[in-house]
Amino acid sequence: MSTVTRRKIAERSFFILCASAIVIPLGVLALLLWDVGRDAAPRIDVQFLTSFPSRKAALAGILPAIVGSLYLIVLTAAIALPIGVGAALYLEEYAKKGRLSSLIEINIANLAGVPSIIYGLLGLGVFVRVLGLGRSLLAGALTMALLVLPIVVMVTRESLRTVPGHLREAAWGLGATRWQIVRQIVLPQAFPGILTGAILAVSRAIGETAPLVAVGALTYMTFLPDGIDAPFTVLPIQIFNWVSRPQEAFLVNAAAGIAVLMATMLLLNSVAIYLRNRLQHQTGR
Repeated sequence: MSTVTRRKIAERSFFILCASAIVIPLGVLALLLWDVGRDAAPRIDVQFLTSFPSRKAALAGILPAIVGSLYLIVLTAAIALPIGVGAALYLEEYAKKGRLSSLIEINIANLAGVPSIIYGLLGLGVFVRVLGLGRSLLAGALTMALLVLPIVVMVTRESLRTVPGHLREAAWGLGATRWQIVRQIVLPQAFPGILTGAILAVSRAIGETAPLVAVGALTYMTFLPDGIDAPFTVLPIQIFNWVSRPQEAFLVNAAAGIAVLMATMLLLNSVAIYLRNRLQHQTGR
């Protein structure tokens, strides 16, 4: 067998392997989506979206879970985004390069890979018990902010690095201060990437369950939260509650909840892609 023939066989095998690695997971995902959609279609209606949970599956709804998820995400974004973007700006634009900054970068990357349940246990120990926030919406939001904070910092730093260096040098030559360069040049140029990363980080927080279970989110809630110190529940926990029940009717409710959750995440991801493309077009990048 010639060398050319062996190379062609190797290339063909590699192509088949790569295609299988893409097609098989996509096929499994499509099958799961079809199965969930088939079970959820008869149950998704206005009554399901606007009703409270019930011990009767036909009357149960996800209104407290939707409201709790909305409140939690808004609070999480309000806490994590300013801190994450500010930390990334300091590390990328102000901090001196050295061992300390390298150590911080490594730790941030490591924190992004820590299992989410660890953040839940940290939130339980610090926010719920030490700070005395209890099993409240604020404790859950602070815990989720810790979870997404490393992602926000890393994505923001990568976006800042894409800003051409000659723009900074030109601003320095015109006598601009560092803050003027950051505010008027760097941030507007990096904003599409920062916004996309922020939305993707928030969409990850929507689907997390383990940290909120550890913090103490309710599994059965027949009222709406009336403040940041109120008990709460979210969609993943409501789905987990229904899945754990033996009645088949509650499994149909769980499928409908999964469909709503997936639709929300797909909507957020689509908004992130649209805003990124639109803002990149406006900035000429």
